[in-house]
Amino acid sequence: MSVNTSAPETLCPISRAEAIVGDRWTVLVLRELFMGSHRFDEIQAQTAGTPQMVAARLKNMEADGLVARRPYSERPLRYEYHLTAKGEAFYPVVMALRAWGETWCKSQEEGLAVVYTHKTCGEPAGLGPLCEHCGEYLRREELISEPGAAYTAERKARGEAFKGNRIKSSG
Repeated sequence: MSVNTSAPETLCPISRAEAIVGDRWTVLVLRELFMGSHRFDEIQAQTAGTPQMVAARLKNMEADGLVARRPYSERPLRYEYHLTAKGEAFYPVVMALRAWGETWCKSQEEGLAVVYTHKTCGEPAGLGPLCEHCGEYLRREELISEPGAAYTAERKARGEAFKGNRIKSSG
């Protein structure tokens, strides 16, 4: 999962990329970072991963240069996780997975989980990679995201269930 500093086994860039980000949990952690979750508990709650799994992915992602840790508390020492330029560069891949999932993995009646508005033209951006209204390439900094009501409720329920489970296990 981390960068291999020895001689590469293959020249294939897809194989090399897959070695770093090719498991479900790493992609879900990246999704959370793109959605603005920076603290371990937030990431764990929304990915539904075990503490060990989330910690391992974050550690590997830091070693691979996708995230950087920043302390937010001295006592006890706690960190937030932020995307580096290398991590930010994964955004088009996340958007491509989103588009594929919206197109092939759910019914149209469900509606979009997140609606993006293109700041440049002020219109719904669609699934990308080009704005369906103006045709410009979609960049993260030019998008306004609005999670749908059902997706917002799902995320809220996951967060509350996580907090409830933490209270039960510590009490």
